[in-house]
Order: sequence, then structure tokens, then C-alpha cells
Amino acid sequence: MNTKFLITADSNRSALLKKKIIHYYIANGDATIAELCKEMDLSIPTVTKLVGELLDDGYILDFGKQETNGGRKPNIYGLNPVSGYFVGVDVFRSKINIAAVDFKGDKLRVEENIPYSLENTPEALEMLCNLINDFIDRLSVPREKVLAVGVNISGRVNPVSGYSYSIFYFEEKPLSQILEERINIKIYIENDTRAMMYGEYMQGVVKGEKNILFINMGWGLGLSIFINGELYYGKSGFSGEFGHFCFFDNEILCHCGKKGCIETEASGSALHRKLLERYREGSSTILAEKIEKKEKIKMADMIEAIQKEDVLCIEILEEMGEKLGRGIAGLMNIFNPELVVLGGTLSLTSEYISLPIKSAIRKYSLNLVSQDTEIKVSKLGERAGALGACLLSRSKMLGMIHY
Repeated sequence: MNTKFLITADSNRSALLKKKIIHYYIANGDATIAELCKEMDLSIPTVTKLVGELLDDGYILDFGKQETNGGRKPNIYGLNPVSGYFVGVDVFRSKINIAAVDFKGDKLRVEENIPYSLENTPEALEMLCNLINDFIDRLSVPREKVLAVGVNISGRVNPVSGYSYSIFYFEEKPLSQILEERINIKIYIENDTRAMMYGEYMQGVVKGEKNILFINMGWGLGLSIFINGELYYGKSGFSGEFGHFCFFDNEILCHCGKKGCIETEASGSALHRKLLERYREGSSTILAEKIEKKEKIKMADMIEAIQKEDVLCIEILEEMGEKLGRGIAGLMNIFNPELVVLGGTLSLTSEYISLPIKSAIRKYSLNLVSQDTEIKVSKLGERAGALGACLLSRSKMLGMIHY
């Protein structure tokens, strides 16, 4: 199969038009040549030639005649799911999720909660590469059919240069290049929140909206901005650092080195800190035994406690939701979005976090703005990042993402 036109920045008009045709099929599903001509404003002979070449390359299939009420029945064409595969890796503090999708974007395999300790060391990077290689080797498709791998990193990531400035920043080479040398497949690195947003946009809770804010409520606090149907990156790919907006007059030192960040009061790390503080002050929790034994309290432990109606954890979460809602109300006043998606690990608590957020938004946002904005909880949950990384790597290879 000829993959050259997919994996190079070829400015050849024919290659660009082929990518545009594939993009159309991704966005709209199966279609006839006449429908493609109308969308692309090209002649039937030109589109017929391009479609024929894509058929020869194996990227699309001819599904035969379309049923019509009369007249000549046109052939309908669509993506060939087995023409290539994409892998997505979502890196958390103590685990990773990995997914693989076919060329149409349908799930091939998803593995969640793979144990992993995220540290800024060469050893941790090597372990990540080993886990990715192991996953690819266990797929039911040949390794050479995997066209690209998307890897999500939290914090400041420049997807154009391939550098991550928050983790694995200890070599002169871009992180994407280091990973490519160890995995031998095209690598795209991306901020985790943007990948989650893209997963929800392509296969999740988004239903046609083009102006969206995605709030990633995890150990930290992230934001992805979607404007007019496209991800907003900013000048260097660092947009969306909502968690480091100076929002509170407190003396809590954020991991970014500054004080008063909204992340210090409304995030998984804030929930963890407040839980330990209030337990020491005399509050009770079902996590008491773990705390007394000095065992590591993970996000999964706190989520489980909330789902089991632990009063202390729920109380802290509701307080956090009110503070976070105030911050989101400010974002809504600025961006006037159609949709706000609440995602990330803390979104698994469902109404425990969404209700106080919505209440604060109603209180602090402008009424006209609030009326125009729908607020939904993520549909994909913790799978959003890995699936989004798969779909983003496909879109980047096809030149569908504009930085």
C-alpha cells in the first residue's frame, strides 16, 4: 500500500485532494462520487480519477450500487477500515490507558489502568516505550499497519516541535523524536486535555457543536478550547492552562511554582490534600485505614469513596465544585460557548461534581451567556484521552489539524 501521501507534508495537489476526500468520508460517512464533487467543487472526471487511485491504494472501498427510486444507480464509496490503524496512549500519574482504532475510527482494542509510575526520569520514559511496544506487538494486525501513535502528556506540550516542557524534558531532542526512535512508528505528542476534547468531539458527547470548552478535572485542572470546529492551540501550543489562573488569595504553592492557582482549590490534588487535612482535624472517612497505614491514596480510591457516599469526600468535592463553577462561569462570559463538557477522572463522580458546578455557573455567569450554553458530563470518561489520541493522530497525518 502506498502511504507516502499520508505521512509526508507533500504539497502535491493530487495528494492534498486525496486527503480531502478521506477527510470527507471521516466526517460524513459513505458517499457517491456526485456527492464528493458537490462538496469539493471538482469535476466528475477529476474526482473519479482520485477515487480510483484511492481504491488502488486500498484506502477506500466500492460498496456497489446505491438504492434509488429510479434512474441510474450510482456506486457508493467509503473508508476501508483495514487500510491502517492508529494507537493512542493516555498517560496518568499512576497508570496509562492505551487504545487502537482502525482507519474508520472504530475501536480495535482498549486497555485501561495499566500500572505505571509517571516520573521525570529516563527510566520512566523507557518503561512507557516498553508498554507501548508491548501493546502494539499484541495487536491482531501487523505492526507495519500501524500508521501513527498519539501520546498524551499533561501540561505544556508543543505538538509542532514535538517538545514536552512539563515531563521528559531532559534531552535536546524533541520527545516525539525520542519516542519514534524507540517505537519505530510515526509519533505525535499532544496535551492530554486537547486529546480528550477531540475524542468527545469525534465519538462522545458532542453533537454538532462547534464552539466548546472541555474541562479536564483530573489530578490537575486543564482546559481545551474548540473554536469554529477546530482545536485552539495558541502560539506555542500552550493554550488551556486554566488550572494556573491565579484565582485565590491563598498561600498554597502550586506545582507550577506560583500561589493562588485555581488548581490548588479545585482539582484531584486539592481533594487529596483537603482529605488528609480534615481527617487530621478529626473528620471521619472510609479511607481512614489507608491514611493511618500511610498507604498511597490514589484518585481511584477517592472516586470509589465518593461513589460509596463517603460524607467527607462528598463535602470537599461539593466545595470544590462551587469554586470551579465560578471559574467556568468566567470562561463562559469570555468565550460564549455552545457547550461545556465536564471531563477527566473527577467527572466519574457524576452529579456529585456537576450539580455544584452548574449551580455556581447559574449564580456567576451572565444570564444571556448561560442560556446559550449547555453543560454536559463526558460520555467517554477516562477512555476519552486514549481514543482522542488515536483519532488526533489520524487527523494530523491527514493534515486535518491546523495549529
